[in-house]
Amino acid sequence: MTATFRLTAILLAGGLLLGASTGPAAADDDLAHKRSQLQSQLAATAQQRDDLESALEDLSGELAQTQADLQAVQQQIPAAQTRLADDGAALDNALRAQQQIADQLDDAQRRQAQITAQAADDAATLQQLRQAIAATARTAYRDAGGLFTLSLLLDASSSDDFVDAYATAATAQRIQAQAFERLRQAQADAASQTARLGAVRRTITELKQQADQKVAQADQARADAAAAKVRLDDLQREEQAKEATVRGQMTEAQRQVDAADASTAAMQTQLKQVIDAQRQEVAAKKSTAAPGTAIAGALFANPTATSPMYVTSEYGMRLQPILKIWRLHAGIDLRDYCNQPVYAGRDGTVVWAKYLSGYGNQVMVDHGWVDSSSLMSSYSHLNKSVVAPGQQVKAGQVVGYAGQTGGVSTGCHLHFEVYVNGATVNPRASLGLPPA
Repeated sequence: MTATFRLTAILLAGGLLLGASTGPAAADDDLAHKRSQLQSQLAATAQQRDDLESALEDLSGELAQTQADLQAVQQQIPAAQTRLADDGAALDNALRAQQQIADQLDDAQRRQAQITAQAADDAATLQQLRQAIAATARTAYRDAGGLFTLSLLLDASSSDDFVDAYATAATAQRIQAQAFERLRQAQADAASQTARLGAVRRTITELKQQADQKVAQADQARADAAAAKVRLDDLQREEQAKEATVRGQMTEAQRQVDAADASTAAMQTQLKQVIDAQRQEVAAKKSTAAPGTAIAGALFANPTATSPMYVTSEYGMRLQPILKIWRLHAGIDLRDYCNQPVYAGRDGTVVWAKYLSGYGNQVMVDHGWVDSSSLMSSYSHLNKSVVAPGQQVKAGQVVGYAGQTGGVSTGCHLHFEVYVNGATVNPRASLGLPPA
């Protein structure tokens, strides 16, 4: 809203209230000046409507809910992405550990094969030693103790024969002793190999168990990663669906804004026609229309069934809750419960009673000329109206019943506007209410 429009509205409201009276209105102002004043007001109103994107009261609250849902989905996506990355890292770690265990298992199996082969060789050696010892025992001993040497002496045919026999026997004893030592060592080696083989086999069993565990962990990590990916895909699809919904609702919102602009333009055109007709009548009669009946020094009586009047939303700039933009609230909201009567605030003629985008069911009443200015009032968001265009109404006469049609609101109420020469002014003072 421009500064000129704001100043003009304040001046008009002030001039109207200061000059208000209950007697006949003066009508000797220059008509050309009135026409110029009206055109300036209409131009300022049109500019203000263009700047604020016009009537947005009929936007659905679903748009705000969809935007909140979309934001909630977007907040979940980073967590899902983090979970996916964590599960991927866990999978990589499990696979690396699994490979390390597989390498250890291969090494243990090679050692097992080597020990098994060595054990087979040792078994063959033991068998050979046992056979050698058995042969030596059969040829070296004929009796026990000292009888062995005596037997060699008695059996010898000569001293040379005795020496040879004794040497042969001594050699056999040494070979036997060596064979016994080798047998003992081979048996010890075999026992050691058996122990090593048992240890290797236990190691292999443990490594296999660890490998199986790591495989299970890897499979679980892979499943977790896949599940996280599915969740992420679902969230992304949901986000895309929400975005499509928001875009569709924004298109619908813009259509409703355009419809509200068209309604405002049509209303301004009709108001101008009414004012022009009044101006022609004033010019013809050279007199002004009598003002309506006021109460307690105010221009308008209480239009609601609530006493005393209670203002729930003031006139002026306010933040539009759906599109989050500042716009002019061109009237005041008065507490009035659903289906309670709504009364004409002043004598006048019904200009229209119809549904308007952004206003719902609205009754527009023309109160004639007051101090050389056109005065009108409107009653919006009605559940229904009970008057017709052209009908004469008196102050306090029922014109409709309170509702919440044609806009975003939390409950039934009356949206009351006052127009001076076609431009809205703050209705507070004209209702006899103190400043906010």
